[in-house]
Amino acid sequence: MFEKITEDIKQAMLKKDKDRLDALRYLKAMLIENKTAKVVVPEMDVVIRHVKKLRDSLESFPAGNAIRLKTEKEIEILMAYMPKELSEEEVKAFIKDIMAQAPSIANAGMIMKELTPKIKGQFDGKKASELVKSILGV
Repeated sequence: MFEKITEDIKQAMLKKDKDRLDALRYLKAMLIENKTAKVVVPEMDVVIRHVKKLRDSLESFPAGNAIRLKTEKEIEILMAYMPKELSEEEVKAFIKDIMAQAPSIANAGMIMKELTPKIKGQFDGKKASELVKSILGV
């Protein structure tokens, strides 16, 4: 992924795409920082964490705000580096599969513990929790 981002930075420079260039340079800096950290996490986790942080920050800005628009643009650019998003139906299938494999799992917390690694970066955790609760009838 690091090499792809480096190549995409070069392309953004050639095209003079400042927004893309800024977003990719910041992401590359985060990946470099991760490589030198005491605890190195997978590159995909760095991207997922950064996009989640950006999405969370959107709530701080009113619609039409320049910072919000720039943040939305950055999220749009970084989505190319995220894993494919799952549909609600796919997540429901995962939930039902977990419940079928371990019938003793009857509470939302235990199901979420099993589900989270399967959907990481591919589906919103809050929405997944709501789906688990609706399936359990909680």
